[in-house]
Amino acid sequence: MTLSLKKDHKLADLFLQAKPESAGPKFFSDLKSKARLVLEEVGFPTVKAEEYKYTNISKKIADSIENPGSPSPISNLEKVEALRDLLDSIDGYQIITNNGIPEEALSDSPEGLFGLHHFTDLDASAIQEIGQIEKPENDAFSALNTFSFSQGLRIDIPDGKILKKPLVMVHYVRADENGACVYPRIFINAGKNSQASVIELTVFLNDETVFVNSVSEWAVAENAHIRHYKLQDGNKNTLEVHNTGANIHKDATLTSVVLSLEAGMIRNNLSIDLNASNCEGNMYGLYLLNGKTHVDNHTNVDHTQPHSQSNELYKGILADHSRGVFNGKIFVRQIAQKTNAFQQNNNILLSEDATVNTKPQLEIWADDVKCSHGCTTGQLDEEALFYMRARGMSKESARALLLYAFAGEVLEKISIEPFKKYCEKLVHERLGGSY
Repeated sequence: MTLSLKKDHKLADLFLQAKPESAGPKFFSDLKSKARLVLEEVGFPTVKAEEYKYTNISKKIADSIENPGSPSPISNLEKVEALRDLLDSIDGYQIITNNGIPEEALSDSPEGLFGLHHFTDLDASAIQEIGQIEKPENDAFSALNTFSFSQGLRIDIPDGKILKKPLVMVHYVRADENGACVYPRIFINAGKNSQASVIELTVFLNDETVFVNSVSEWAVAENAHIRHYKLQDGNKNTLEVHNTGANIHKDATLTSVVLSLEAGMIRNNLSIDLNASNCEGNMYGLYLLNGKTHVDNHTNVDHTQPHSQSNELYKGILADHSRGVFNGKIFVRQIAQKTNAFQQNNNILLSEDATVNTKPQLEIWADDVKCSHGCTTGQLDEEALFYMRARGMSKESARALLLYAFAGEVLEKISIEPFKKYCEKLVHERLGGSY
C-alpha cells in the first residue's frame, strides 16, 4: 500500500501522524509546533505551486514511500567499507550520521579545533539559533524536517581558528521495515576570522526506496571563509530534498559546490543572505544525468547591504529521459549599491528526450550595480567534434573530452585535491561510459 495524495494536505497529514513530536527543551517544542502549523496550513507543494512547477516531488514521495516512518539505527557502521579509500585519502575530521541521527562515538571532535554538540546539550542561547536561518515557513520540506528530526548537531568553529583538515560529513542511510524517511539536521557556526572546508557525502547501504530530507544552517561570521562541497550519487530509488540556508557577514565568504550524478529525484534549495559589506557568496553546481534522473536546483541570493558580491554558475549534461531544472533568484535591495552579482546556467542535451527548464532571475532596486544573468541550452559543438576527429581522435573520445571540458569549469572550484580527483574520476567514468 502506497500513500494516497488526493490533495495538497493529505501527504502532510500522513507524515504528521507517522512522526510524533520528540521531547526536548521548550524551545524545540515551540519550533516543532510552528512547523506543524506550516504543514497543516499549506500542505506539500504540487505542480500548481510556481516554485515546484517542474518538480512534482510530493507525488513522487506519495507513490514511492510505503512507510513514512524513520528507519532504525544502522548497526556496525564502523565496519562499512563504502568510500573507505576516499575517506582515508582525504584524511579529514569525520562527522557521521546514522539514518539522520548523529553518531558522536564515530565522529571526530578534536579539543580546541571545533565543538560538536547534540542540540539537546546546548545552552539556551545556542538552542535558540536553530531554525532561525532556515525557517520552517521557508519551504514545506524544511517544515517537515523541523517537525520530524529527533536529534541534530551543532558544529562551532572558534574565532580565529583555521582548520588545516576538512570536515567530512558522511550520512549513512538504509531503509528498513520501520520506515524510509531520514532527517539530517546540522547547524554550523563559523566564528570570526575562521576558515574551514566541509565535504558532505551520503552513502546508501541498500537499494530500497528512501527519502532523505535534510536541513543545514550556516552562520558565517565576520571575515570567516567557508567552502562547502556536496556530492549526490545515490541510486534510482533515492528521493532527496535538501534545504540549505546561510547568513554571511562582513568580509566573509561562503562557497558552495554541488555535484549531482544519480538519484530518482533531487531538489536542492540553497539560500544565501549577504548581510554586510564586502561579503561574498559563490554558488556552483554540476549535474550529469541519465536514465530518468530528475535534479532541480533552486537558488536564492539576497544582497541586503552595499559592496557585496555573488557568483553563480550551474552546468548540466543530460542524456536519455533525464530532466534538469534550474531556478536562480538574485535580489538587490535599494540600499545595496555597488553590488556585483553574476548568474549563469549552461546545459548540453545529449538526447531528444532529455529536458531542461531554466529560469535565471534578477530583481534589482538599486541603480549603481553590476549584475548579469543568462542561460544556454544546446548540443555538442559539431565543428569542434569534427576538428578533433580530423586529428585522429575517435568519436567517443572526442565527445567525452568536449563534455569533460564543459564540466571542468565547475570541478575546478573544488580545492581539496583528493576529493577533486575522486569527483573527476566519477565524471570521467560517466562521460566515457553512459554517454
